[in-house]
Amino acid sequence: MANSDTPTPEAPQTVRTSFGEQLNHLRVDLITLAGLTGEAVRGATQCIIDKNIGGADNIIKNDGRIDELKETTELKIYEIFATQQPMAGDLRVLITVLRILQEIQLSADLAVSIAKTARRLFPGELSPRFRRIIGLMGSQSVVQLEVAMDAFSDSNAEVAGALPDMDNVMDDLQKDLFRQIFSEPAVAGEDNPEQNLQFAVQLALLGRYYERIADHTVLMGAWTRFMITGEFPSRR
Repeated sequence: MANSDTPTPEAPQTVRTSFGEQLNHLRVDLITLAGLTGEAVRGATQCIIDKNIGGADNIIKNDGRIDELKETTELKIYEIFATQQPMAGDLRVLITVLRILQEIQLSADLAVSIAKTARRLFPGELSPRFRRIIGLMGSQSVVQLEVAMDAFSDSNAEVAGALPDMDNVMDDLQKDLFRQIFSEPAVAGEDNPEQNLQFAVQLALLGRYYERIADHTVLMGAWTRFMITGEFPSRR
């Protein structure tokens, strides 16, 4: 008669399945955070274009939700490190999630900075050229964020490797913004040199925010490639 205390052969597999489920939950959390961040960037950009102060305030207020989810996800990662002793590929996944998590939070913070810029620019009316460039920079930021997360969720090193070329598009848009700042007043119909200078500074900072978000997506792609290949991202 078999001893009822003898461990069943399925036990290690059960532990492994639980570990796999934990990793999948982390992936879902990361994708959710990236989605919320993309919505914040898109919304903050539209607030600048539409002079929507109420919308900007909501984006600033809702940043706490992103911070809470980030902290919860981070704690899950530390718990896995402490209880599961991940090795090799699983360890790379956890490191990647932790690093991408940081890049997403920094991008979310920049979305808040964009929303605050909407408040500082109010009630000035930006010229159509400025609104167009800002709209393009916002769209490019969100697209790069989406591509970075697609590469991560699909474990696609080729897609991740395309992000530096996409970043060149953002760099060109930032140059266009700077050229526009030097070629015309920042506020349409405004003859006040001091106010135009203040707005020009805000627009220059705004361009920097978008450029930094794009840089964060490039780093997300680099960490995804590390997850797949084991090759550490080069320092920039």
